Amino acid sequence: MRSRHATLPIFAAVSWGVMFPVLASALTRVDALNLTTARYVLATAVLLALLLAREGVAALATQRRGVEVVLLGALGFAGFNTLMNLALGHAAPQQIALFAATVPLVTQFVRWARDGVRPRPALLGISLVALAGVGLVITRGRLDGLGQFGWGGLLMIGAVLGWAFYTHGASRFPEWSALRYTTLTAVAGMLAMLAASTVADLTGLQHAPAAADLVAIAPQLAYAVLVAAVLAVLAWNTGVRRLGPADAALFMNLVPVATFAVQILRGYRPVAVELVGAGLTIAALVAANLVTRTRSAAPATTVPEPVAVVDRPAVVDRSRWSDAEPAHSVGSRGGAAVSSA
Repeated sequence: MRSRHATLPIFAAVSWGVMFPVLASALTRVDALNLTTARYVLATAVLLALLLAREGVAALATQRRGVEVVLLGALGFAGFNTLMNLALGHAAPQQIALFAATVPLVTQFVRWARDGVRPRPALLGISLVALAGVGLVITRGRLDGLGQFGWGGLLMIGAVLGWAFYTHGASRFPEWSALRYTTLTAVAGMLAMLAASTVADLTGLQHAPAAADLVAIAPQLAYAVLVAAVLAVLAWNTGVRRLGPADAALFMNLVPVATFAVQILRGYRPVAVELVGAGLTIAALVAANLVTRTRSAAPATTVPEPVAVVDRPAVVDRSRWSDAEPAHSVGSRGGAAVSSA
């Protein structure tokens, strides 16, 4: 039942929406790079254990595609998560969530650039509407609020592009399971994060967290690892396989809804123009996914194959004939012979 399968991407999208406020609270104690690295060191360990238990050691082989796996892992896991955490230091969680919700739309343009599959003209117009909605939320409808876009918005543009390339890259590994693709690219991304954090700590760009800091953010880290990085990703990949990418992508629009709900519960009171901007962006993203889904679901025009009509010759039992009464062929109906004696 498709409604039952829909619970998987719903769970993933809501989990990711809640994740933004959770990570924002953790960033008060741990730097962005170190938080990202700690999260994915733990998440990768869980994913590796699941992959080995399910598919065995042979699933760790990259089959001479190691360079591609490393690049995709660096773009998707290291690039998206690091830039997102850095952006949370410059923008509110609800603003970041709106950028993250544009991933399915941006993926269409990545596909256009890489595969030559041009989006429908309607998607181009819808994308501008979605960006206008994001702008309303960030600026609160005031031109002097453009300065608030700043680093947070620029970092999220890079993060969304990285995840779009990563999502598109999954289509290049159809022979791999979702768990295998996720795990191997997560390993590559984690190693890239670990290297970046080490350099940043040694050069003084950030400070390695103390044990007390890690203990203080243990609840946030547990949620970010077990729920957002493991369960949500596996639920999402499974939902995509069962529902199809176009249908599953529609649920990404729940990400900013969940984030706004959490922020409101925490005491945030959005102004009217923010709600209008959020609603505009979500409506545009829903429309974009519906346009994509309608196109992919449109049946191809087929020409019916010609059917040969053969009138089989009558089969006559000559033993029933007499010399005085020769057989006369009466005809055939629908291929069945009829004879009179």
